[in-house]
Amino acid sequence: MALIAMAVFDTEENKRTELTRSTLLSLYDTVDWDKHRLFIIDNNSCGATKTMFGNMAIRNPMLNWTVITLPENIGTACAINKAWALRNPGEHCIKMDNDVVIHQSGWVDEMEEAIANDPLIGQIGLKRKDCWEFPGHANPEFRSELIMLPHIAGDRWRVVERQKHIIGTCVMHSSALLDKVGYLWQPGLYGHDDVVMSHRSELAGFYNCMLPHINIDHIDHGETSYQGWKEKYAGEQTQQVIDVVHQMIRGERSIYFEM
Repeated sequence: MALIAMAVFDTEENKRTELTRSTLLSLYDTVDWDKHRLFIIDNNSCGATKTMFGNMAIRNPMLNWTVITLPENIGTACAINKAWALRNPGEHCIKMDNDVVIHQSGWVDEMEEAIANDPLIGQIGLKRKDCWEFPGHANPEFRSELIMLPHIAGDRWRVVERQKHIIGTCVMHSSALLDKVGYLWQPGLYGHDDVVMSHRSELAGFYNCMLPHINIDHIDHGETSYQGWKEKYAGEQTQQVIDVVHQMIRGERSIYFEM
């Protein structure tokens, strides 16, 4: 069983309600909700999104979905952490965004199976089509490695793509990793939590990888002013993130983060 957490901050200005709807319909179709559970953490979204959550609960009362409603926007990482605080012992946690459509059923189970086959996997994500990493990349920073996971006779073969940075669109964090590093950390309301967690995972003795064969689409095309705000906001936090990561590498700052 896995815990899936999705932070939502939809406003009339950023026009993300339909993105959230498409993401949730995708999850409805591709996840076994008898096995896994979803926490939606609503960072005080607009009325349209709140109404949508209510309608989905009425139409699908048996779904293993919970909405945590907050009075204000506390940021992505802090919102996700509220759900992760409810994880059961041994339960892996997925952090996912509300602007992705997943086209293949059973992807959560495949993530769990990969970690079961190789407990050294700290993070395993679904790979967007705009990612740069591939095994033949000229830049070592973006050069990935295909790994065939340990195999038991009679079981199917599994291949993952090991890379340094796992973009945070949809990422499972192993229970063993979370036991060692705690919760997500980011310097503000948005951005960099995935970059920092990728470093923390490696510093904790794990490696990070993707399941590149799972077909997904990132559906936010950045057509509103919200995209510009995100880029500007994240850019202003970059130096602080670099400093924090270097402090962790030098052992001056703990990789464990408590809420």
